[in-house]
Amino acid sequence: MNIYETDRLLAEYLLFHYGSPEEVLPHADGPRGTLGYPQRCVSECLDATRLPEKARALDLGCAVGRSTFELARHCGEVVGVDFSRRFIDAADALRRDGALDYLRADEGALTTPCRALVPAEIDRGRTRFETGDAMDLRADLGAFDVVLMANLIDRLREPQLCLTRLAALVKAGGQLIITSPYTWLEEFTPRTNWLGGFERDGRRVATRDGLEAALADDFQLIATRELPFFIREHARKFQWSVAEATVWHRR
Repeated sequence: MNIYETDRLLAEYLLFHYGSPEEVLPHADGPRGTLGYPQRCVSECLDATRLPEKARALDLGCAVGRSTFELARHCGEVVGVDFSRRFIDAADALRRDGALDYLRADEGALTTPCRALVPAEIDRGRTRFETGDAMDLRADLGAFDVVLMANLIDRLREPQLCLTRLAALVKAGGQLIITSPYTWLEEFTPRTNWLGGFERDGRRVATRDGLEAALADDFQLIATRELPFFIREHARKFQWSVAEATVWHRR
């Protein structure tokens, strides 16, 4: 079974995207500055001053949609696309109702009821969600002023197929934001398709090298940023990771 269609991963991602600091990390000595990652992918990486009026945005690999809603603070239309039907159904319920109940894992079979909430000030009507394959997107998506790909490239079987499509998805002068901890695993991506994390001809190849090689003809790298993030699995187990954000402008 695809793990991204399971109850466990759905609840984990709802908490990751919408959980309050107290729900995610009740320990006072924990790394609270790493919370709110889907929001920070937008607030710390998007240059809103470059956006035209009624800008279009694409959140590719949107999961349960928090970054999609955050982009709607700045853009007139935001499309969220994810391969997981469970994630898209949850995001669409949040778009429709503004809230979604779920069970947070605590210990073994013990859970706590939680409610995911879209901030009331966000216009949910600016968003829409659909399932899609980042390696084979439908041809009529159109072009966007912003494309965000958060924690996506190292979960694709052939990431190069996704990168090849980006020049057609981002308008001239538009922004491309890619964030990832570069966790290359062969269960998701065959090693021959990794963008980095290996040696070639005696030289270490980092994922940023692979991104630059794939994007340099059509995009200019403007900035990089460290984006730590924190995922709660249960009451006594957490993931602490550091994504690299690369921000690009379409030539």
